[in-house]
Amino acid sequence: MIEAKLAELGITLPEPAAPVASYVPAVEVNGILFISGQLPFVNGKVITGKVGDTRSLADGQLAAKACAIMLIAQMKAALSGDLNRVERIVKLGAFVASTPEFTDQPEVANGASDLMEAVFGDAGKHARAAVSVPVLPRDATVEIDAIVQIRS
Repeated sequence: MIEAKLAELGITLPEPAAPVASYVPAVEVNGILFISGQLPFVNGKVITGKVGDTRSLADGQLAAKACAIMLIAQMKAALSGDLNRVERIVKLGAFVASTPEFTDQPEVANGASDLMEAVFGDAGKHARAAVSVPVLPRDATVEIDAIVQIRS
């Protein structure tokens, strides 16, 4: 069902990104899957730059969507390929590399939030934080982590 929705949206999941430091991509505890922050990969390259400087709001939204796609790829890997085990996207934490004057971080994060709802329906509606930061790993434009409720 989820795979069909992804196909309908024209989304092909990439290989999940390997950790870039000393952590694991996902940890499951008592039916909750915690997914480490994911960077915005498009065609194997990270979208870089700050929103409000070298990146526009639309660029930021695209980067957030790319993070969401990588989050779904990490879910699939952690759940042995069965995305139908996702019961609810509980929370997303969006970190937006942006200038001090840029204040539309929530709109940037909508790039990820809207995709989660499109893919998972009502179960994709979630709590969220959208925070401005001066810089992210690898000069990424956006980084997003997730908390996901899963079925046994």
